[in-house]
Amino acid sequence: MTDDARVSGLSDEERLAQLGYTQVLARRMSAFSNYAVSFTIISVLSGCLTLYLFGMVTGGPAVITWGWVAVGLMTLFVGLSMAEICSAYPTSAGLYFWAHRLAPARSAAAWAWFTGWFNVLGQVAVTAGIDFGAASFLGAYLDLQFGFRVTPGRTVLLFAGILLLHGLLNTFGVRSVAFLNDVSVWWHVLGVAVIVGALAIVPDHHRSASFVFTEFVNKTGWSSSPYVVLLGLLMAQYTFTGYDASAHMTEETHDASTAGPKGIVRSIWTSWVAGFVLLLGFTFAIQSYDKELASPTGAPPAQILLDALGATTGKLLLLVVIGAQLFCGMASVTANSRMIYAFSRDGALPFSRIWHTVSPRTRTPVAAVWLAALGALVLGLPYLINSTAYAAVTSIAVIGLYIAYVIPTLLRLRKGAAFERGPWHLGRWSRPVGIVSVAWVGLITVLFMLPQVSPVTWKTFNYASVAVLVVLGFAAAWWLASARHWFLKPAHPRRTSPEPAEN
Repeated sequence: MTDDARVSGLSDEERLAQLGYTQVLARRMSAFSNYAVSFTIISVLSGCLTLYLFGMVTGGPAVITWGWVAVGLMTLFVGLSMAEICSAYPTSAGLYFWAHRLAPARSAAAWAWFTGWFNVLGQVAVTAGIDFGAASFLGAYLDLQFGFRVTPGRTVLLFAGILLLHGLLNTFGVRSVAFLNDVSVWWHVLGVAVIVGALAIVPDHHRSASFVFTEFVNKTGWSSSPYVVLLGLLMAQYTFTGYDASAHMTEETHDASTAGPKGIVRSIWTSWVAGFVLLLGFTFAIQSYDKELASPTGAPPAQILLDALGATTGKLLLLVVIGAQLFCGMASVTANSRMIYAFSRDGALPFSRIWHTVSPRTRTPVAAVWLAALGALVLGLPYLINSTAYAAVTSIAVIGLYIAYVIPTLLRLRKGAAFERGPWHLGRWSRPVGIVSVAWVGLITVLFMLPQVSPVTWKTFNYASVAVLVVLGFAAAWWLASARHWFLKPAHPRRTSPEPAEN
């Protein structure tokens, strides 16, 4: 019997049981809500704008514009490959579970183990990147409105406060989080429309099309233009992260075998369109490149709004941007906690018995929520001593997540016709799409570990490679010492979800 036939006659709970887990999390989400989580985490008003400064110095307008087009297309390939696997295996465990099912039996647990650890690293890093970006923009607004001088220490305090807020919302406001994720979609769509409309209509001066599409700027210290162009792709690629949230939320989604994959793909292409419009709006509206690059707010998009629209309108629209970033961080903590919950359910994290407990009141993994927030805070602390720390955090997010994204695709390619697909699939396009996905992730994994600024000093060093190696080394040591004997073994007691634990 094919997977299509086997899945079609089963309820979500029966399909989950068939995959080896019992239903514990509350299945409240619609297909739109599932899509909304991924769209909110991608958040063009967060990723595009928090790394706009990075884009301005690593290639400038030409790379910002064309980089977005190219990276969006490649990301769509990656997302399509993930989506058809999600349809076959709709579980919160997501990527590492997919790797386990697709790998050869003798090495399946090892593939799953390392996929899971890369996913955890990427999830924590993307949460850190989103909320740190929100803290930076909030600091810029407070500086403009109240004279709140922005310093690294104050930015980190704002960062910690935002993480605390998102932890509390995911602990006590579970139903509010689902509602806010739905609201977030319209906040982003209308926010982009209002901001771009204002930037198109209000300013007396706009840049030429040749500036937006061909102007190249290199302020990295590197002399190689091709290298700088490749570095500049980070802005777009970091924005296109987090859409695996649709997979991690499948145990809480109705019609998960189709809603999950559709959520992944829709979130990518709608963000691709919205982000392109947003970037064109900001880049055409640049009044003084050097002035906005050196903005005392530390956020060139905020300065562009002020210079192009005036102080009052600029500040109001800056609040729209900050609101979108806060929505984005809230959804990221939600998805991150579900990954931690699922991975610890299989015993893969230290103190797993704590992290996979579920609140009997809300039926959500509260402990995992706070581990997600704490892990993100730790990744953001190096900003106190390293001026390029934020770019490093975004690199870690991209590397960790995309390695985890592509491993199941690689294994699916190796499996060939033996892969039993779900109701949503690519048909004959599965293999060519998968090959493009694997090649693209191989390129960006190497690229975003490389130095971003010259000369390389201890203050400008890209510590993404160090963070990746530390996590990889820890996971490898634990695997060899212990986990290879029990992780995802049939007799392992965590192969089914625990009953909700008492608080």
